Formats: sequence, C-alpha cells, structure tokens
Amino acid sequence: MERTTARRRRGAALEGALLDAAWAELTDRGYELLSPESVAERAGTSKSVVYRRWTSKAELVQAALLHVAERDPITVPDTGSLRDDVIALLRQVNERRVALASALIAQLGDLYRATGTSIEDLRSSLSAGQRSAMEEIVERAVDRGEIDPSKLTRRIVRLPEDLFRHELLMTSRAMPDSDIVEIVDTIFLPLVTG
Repeated sequence: MERTTARRRRGAALEGALLDAAWAELTDRGYELLSPESVAERAGTSKSVVYRRWTSKAELVQAALLHVAERDPITVPDTGSLRDDVIALLRQVNERRVALASALIAQLGDLYRATGTSIEDLRSSLSAGQRSAMEEIVERAVDRGEIDPSKLTRRIVRLPEDLFRHELLMTSRAMPDSDIVEIVDTIFLPLVTG
C-alpha cells in the first residue's frame, strides 16, 4: 500500500494559501469575525505561522486585498485616444474589480472603525504611491495635444474613477456599459477638452 504524505508548504506557496484563506474568511464572515486562528485553520496551518507574517488583523486583511488585486492586474489602456483609453479602463475595472470593491464596502466597515481609517486610506495604501491609471492616461493625452493641461485639477483627473466608485458604492453591482460611456462623453470629456 502506497502512502502519500502531505508536502509542507513554504515561502510564496504558504503565503498565497494564507492570503487566499484570509480573503475567503473576509468575504464569508466579515472583518469582525475574521481571526488569525480562523485563517490558519482554513489554510491548514497554525496560527503562529500567521502571526509571524502579519502583526495585526488589519495588516493581514490589507495584504489579502492586495493579493486578490494582483491576481488580475489592471493594465493601463493605450489606444491612442483619450476617450477610448478612459472607456477601456472603466470597462476593465468593471469586469475585474466589482467583487473586490464590494468587499471593501460591505465587509470592511469594522476595519475602518477599528483602525480609524477609510476606504480612501485603504485605497491609497494599496496603490503604494504609484500613479493611477487615470494619471497615466491623462498625461499621454496632454502629450498628444488632446487636453489643455491648464484645465486639469487632481479632482478632474480622478473624476471618471470617482464617479465609477460612487455608482458601485450605491449599487454594489457592475455598471452598465451605457453609464460608463455617459461618464466619459457627457461629463469628463467636456471638462478636459471643451
């Protein structure tokens, strides 16, 4: 009779299993009921393994969110047109980030209360000082002469993403494509190209 022995996970494989377990715990049970113990049990390891990597539940949850986002990264479209780039970006976010964003909204209220932070604080920490996709898109459009840079403010550059996030916050559903096009054609483009 052949015996099979379980291979002990280490390094990236173990960390991935822990982060997958943390995400599953978060989406199944919410932030309040998630614990290092429940994550360890779900991942089939000991709680000391979790505590060695993350010193707090908030840190573990943030790492899990980043892990989930990195599975299917958002690429910055480069179609050669401001309008098409912004629409392509919002469509991509609509397809790939609705579940993550819904979890940020629905499951993390307790995180925000416990840590005194907000969705914006979490978003900023997850982006780790990187330029946003909209900043890259707008910069290329300025270089192509599609936008007068004197018309730009930080809020205007962020407007398409902010309107998208607001809609998601209000509905917890993917946005209809016609709404994406409306944001770009009737709100954003007139502000930056008018």
